[in-house]
Amino acid sequence: MSTFWTIWISVISLGTLAGCYFLLRWCLSNQTGVKEGEPMDHEFDGIVEINNQLPRWWTIMFYATFVWGLIYFALYPGLGSFPGLLGWKSSNQGILSLEESKAAVIAAKEQGLVVEYDRQVEQANELYGPIFAAYARQDIASLATNDEALKVGQRLFIQNCSQCHGSDARGGNGFPNLTDNDWLYGGETSQIKTTILHGRKGAMPAWGASLGEQGVKEVVAYALSLSGRKVDPIVAEKGQARFAVCGACHTPAGTGNIAMGAPNLTDNIWLYGGSERALVETVTHGRNGVMPAWKDILGEEKVHVISAYVYSLSLDK
Repeated sequence: MSTFWTIWISVISLGTLAGCYFLLRWCLSNQTGVKEGEPMDHEFDGIVEINNQLPRWWTIMFYATFVWGLIYFALYPGLGSFPGLLGWKSSNQGILSLEESKAAVIAAKEQGLVVEYDRQVEQANELYGPIFAAYARQDIASLATNDEALKVGQRLFIQNCSQCHGSDARGGNGFPNLTDNDWLYGGETSQIKTTILHGRKGAMPAWGASLGEQGVKEVVAYALSLSGRKVDPIVAEKGQARFAVCGACHTPAGTGNIAMGAPNLTDNIWLYGGSERALVETVTHGRNGVMPAWKDILGEEKVHVISAYVYSLSLDK
């Protein structure tokens, strides 16, 4: 925090405290010209105001709040960049990467600082670590039938995965639906866990320059026909001849390739939309999808539980 903002915050904070103190002192002094205990000129509905001092117990409590305020400002960070005498802070600020976060945690411990977020994470790991360790000893298929484990997995999913896949895991445009049993990289338990642990990078090259506008339309017509969509058969036939460049990833039959994350084009499930316009855009400009790796963020044991939850979503589909 800059010197300007440190001064600004300090002046406002301490000035407010001082202002309240002098306001209290002013209220404790007799400014009315009427002796204490005597009636004043204020009367309403037969009720007359008496010039009395503020209650002593109330005044003492008010003074105590001033003392506590000064102690708080001295012990905790509240005056701009002043860190406080206890070395306490809510979290490590200015962190831009996981590596920086880990380094900051180590540095705080070495310097004897009390970082509240790090402390709570450490306490949570001590409390819940054994539970996740016990879950990790079970295979994912068995864990997917454990109601308590699935509740934990659902909470982890909502906290970390729902931003892309939705809270109901049904995905959206560019984000796979995890409930339909249609998997780009395979739906076996080990494949799901590998995807979450290490992430995925999908790349659909742009074919607009090599195929041309008409060629793209022909390939799109053939791709739509693979899933039973009604298209111009003549255009689709021409597209079939051009589909060889696509078959390298999607296979000549268009059934996809989980080793490459190439979608199945025969099931009428489309990651970026199944309209002709959407497919033309996909083939023309290509697509690039990234699934982040969660191993270093959540750890393998928590990923194991999330994998069981995700696997359970597509059971009996």
